[in-house]
Amino acid sequence: QVQLVESGGGLVQPGGSLRLSCAASRSIFSMYAMGWYRQVAGKQRELVATITTSGITNYADSVKGRFTISRDISKNTVFLQMNSLKPEDTAVYYCNGQWSVGQFWGQGTHVTVSS
Repeated sequence: QVQLVESGGGLVQPGGSLRLSCAASRSIFSMYAMGWYRQVAGKQRELVATITTSGITNYADSVKGRFTISRDISKNTVFLQMNSLKPEDTAVYYCNGQWSVGQFWGQGTHVTVSS
């Protein structure tokens, strides 16, 4: 089992910034990929951004140019820097990690963008 613990969510005004963190209980050096997904009540969970073990990143079109995914291998942590936040970014954000032993999810962290 791998534990993923997210932090950094909260309430922010439109145009503001937040940085989410996802700390893994297993080395991310050996991961296939880690990513952030988000979900709004009543809708399907959607991909936000992913990063592979080699550092290749992928973003949803809706967040390109505003969000940045990165990782600190020494701390087994993946980050999501979110800038220029919009009300439509409001959701529960989930961390996902893929290792040879399986795929794991965090418990989620709430992000609310509102004035």
